[in-house]
Amino acid sequence: MSKAIEITDANFEEIIKSEQPILVDFWAEWCGPCKMIGPVVEELAGDYDGKAVVGKVDVDANPGVAQAFGIRSIPTLLFFKGGEIVDKQVGAVPKSVLSQKLDAQL
Repeated sequence: MSKAIEITDANFEEIIKSEQPILVDFWAEWCGPCKMIGPVVEELAGDYDGKAVVGKVDVDANPGVAQAFGIRSIPTLLFFKGGEIVDKQVGAVPKSVLSQKLDAQL
């Protein structure tokens, strides 16, 4: 089963160039709601293996990417297609909500 990839300030630009839709989870270790949605993001990585890229950005370790997208609340999940943001979800939500948003980009 595939795992969510770790996205950093250093590799973000490369990952965002993917032809596939991308789900990026902005999170932090100390964030309660982030811990609730973390396992859901990992499940989605497995569910969409080969169809979409699922990754996580630790905002404490990678402030550059978080700052570039104006991330003020976490968890924030951004959906990219063709390098552009096409959808956004702030806060913990059920897996079905995230699946619908990813499906819309496939």
